[in-house]
Amino acid sequence: MQLIEINKARYRRHLNLVIVGCIAGLAVGSLTISQGLIALFPDDSGSHFHWNLLGVVVTSLTLGWLLNKYRTHDFMTEVVYVWELKQALNKINRKMRKLKAAAEQGNANALLALQYSYAGSRLLWQLDDNTIIMDDLAIEQAKLDVLAAQYNLTLDPNDYDARILKQF
Repeated sequence: MQLIEINKARYRRHLNLVIVGCIAGLAVGSLTISQGLIALFPDDSGSHFHWNLLGVVVTSLTLGWLLNKYRTHDFMTEVVYVWELKQALNKINRKMRKLKAAAEQGNANALLALQYSYAGSRLLWQLDDNTIIMDDLAIEQAKLDVLAAQYNLTLDPNDYDARILKQF
C-alpha cells in the first residue's frame, strides 16, 4: 500500500458524515426494527431484550453491508484509504518487537517496514491532529536513520510490501 497525501479537510468532512450517518442509521434502524417486532410479537413479561438485540444486530449488519458496497465510491476514497492504512500499520505494530530486533541486526526488510510504519503513522497523526507524540516519532525516526546509514541503506516507504512481514 502506497502512502499518499490526503486532503485533510475533505477527509475530516467525509469521515464525520460517515460517522454521523452510521450513528443515525443505527439509532433509527434498530429502534424501527425492534419496535416493529415488539408490536408484532409482544411479550407478556415485558422483556423485549431479544427484539432490541435483533434490531441492533440487523441494523449493524445492514450498515456494514452498505459501507462495504459503497467503499469504492468517490465520497469514501479518503475514509477507506485511512482505514486500510490503519490496518496495515496494525500488522506492523503486532510485530514491532521482532522488527526492531531484526533492524538492529541490519535486516533491510525490517528497516523498510519500520520506515513505512513511521511515515504512515506521521501521515495519520497529522490527519487526526494527534501531534502530541510526534516528538517520540521523530526520535524513533532518527534512530532508524542512524541504522540505515550504518548499514548503507536507502529506505523508501513506497518500496514497502506487506508480504515482507511474514518472515518476522
